[in-house]
Amino acid sequence: MNIEGPMNPNMILGPGTKVVTKVEISPIGGGDRCPVGIVGIIVASPADNEHAYRVRCASGVEALVRRNEIEILSHFQNTGLHRIEGGITEYGLSSHIIYRCVIGSRAYGLDVEGSDIDRRGIYIAPSDMHWSLYGVPEQLENHETQECYWEIQKFLTLALKANPNILECLYTPIVEHANPLAQELLAMRGVFLSKLVYQTYNGYVLSQFKKMNSDIRNKGSVKPKHAMHLIRLLLSGIQILREGFVPVSVDAHRSKLLAIRENDVTWEQVNIWRKELHAEFDVAFASTSLPDRPDYERTNDFLIRVRREMVNSDE
Repeated sequence: MNIEGPMNPNMILGPGTKVVTKVEISPIGGGDRCPVGIVGIIVASPADNEHAYRVRCASGVEALVRRNEIEILSHFQNTGLHRIEGGITEYGLSSHIIYRCVIGSRAYGLDVEGSDIDRRGIYIAPSDMHWSLYGVPEQLENHETQECYWEIQKFLTLALKANPNILECLYTPIVEHANPLAQELLAMRGVFLSKLVYQTYNGYVLSQFKKMNSDIRNKGSVKPKHAMHLIRLLLSGIQILREGFVPVSVDAHRSKLLAIRENDVTWEQVNIWRKELHAEFDVAFASTSLPDRPDYERTNDFLIRVRREMVNSDE
């Protein structure tokens, strides 16, 4: 599984960045060439990567170097900690995926011909990886196949915070793979539902609404698909608080949501519905029987048992 690297090679490094030379460099004005591995600081940056950086070494010598001839000092220091035998881009963790599901438009019932298949899930890193210097990647992504898998602890932490995408993973009607541990997690998924849903979902909605208002001011319109998902998230939050269940499929609201996506509904009409739903959300919050907080203790117990099982299976 390919993992995107943390560094954009086309990014221009700014003055003041500490770097290490990867090749021998010639000082400006002549003199002996400086060896590989000299530490310096960028004193002048080019407008693009076609031109050279001016770097001042610790000795005071300055040289002109290309981007591919230097490496950021902090990256150079951490290089060994980011490499696993076999290469950084291949973790070989696909066999450790315990849960795979489909979310997004196909799970919502809002898919059309050509819609992507958004696969999400959970993996459990081997115990040796946890104990190693390299640590564990919190998530594995493959953008080409629209896949993302969270390491179990990261997944549980996000679920406890009522992250909408994570909760939808636990309640989606489309499950492609679930081993016994994943089945146990699905059976206890209700422990993640609490009044935090109100704050978290409202946070997402208000953030998106702010962006849409900005688009209206600057562009005169909003992206219909984004407006549709804003309404869908509110509908979902209301039902969670009322029924203690995450509704992934939109069911009765499908035609109205599709009308928004097809731009058959004006932004003014969408905004009126949004305000009505916000009022319903407030009422649902005031009367919900969900607890104030999710069940941290049960979740923690589950994670500890998962870790112990992984240790035993690795022996």
